[in-house]
Order: sequence, then C-alpha cells, then structure tokens
Amino acid sequence: MASATRDDRTDGVVFEQEADGSITAKDLETGLARGGDTRAEALAQLAEVLELEAGGGEPVTDDDLEAMGLDPDDEGDEELPDFMQ
Repeated sequence: MASATRDDRTDGVVFEQEADGSITAKDLETGLARGGDTRAEALAQLAEVLELEAGGGEPVTDDDLEAMGLDPDDEGDEELPDFMQ
C-alpha cells in the first residue's frame, strides 16, 4: 500500500515564500491563491476569495463605483474578460 505524500494532498492550504518576500496562500481543493506580506494576511485574502467563489459577498453598487472614481454609466470601449460577462 502506498503512503500519502505531501504532494498527494487535495485539501487544505499551502504557503509559499515568494522571491519578493511576500507569502502566497493556495487552497489545494480549488486551486485559488492570494498573497500578502504575512501568512495571516495571505490567508485572510484567500478566505475572502473563497467566500466570493462560493457565492458570498455583496454586489457592487453604483455608489461603490463612484467611490472608486468610476462612472457607473460608462460602459467603456474595451471587451470585458469572460469572467465579467
């Protein structure tokens, strides 16, 4: 019987130290990853992405767009990426 190795894992989170000193947290089940200056920051960012992937979060409103300096009525000339259509 073969024993499981670290590379065989399909759930949990792994951390990688990047060349610039930042940390990347990767969810092994989904393949989603986020980075930060610390493990805690990277993990918090990853948790947010996983929540959004699962359908959580709130939609962006026109007020949100205006607060970011964007015109909610400006549809732009560029084509949206597939995930935004």
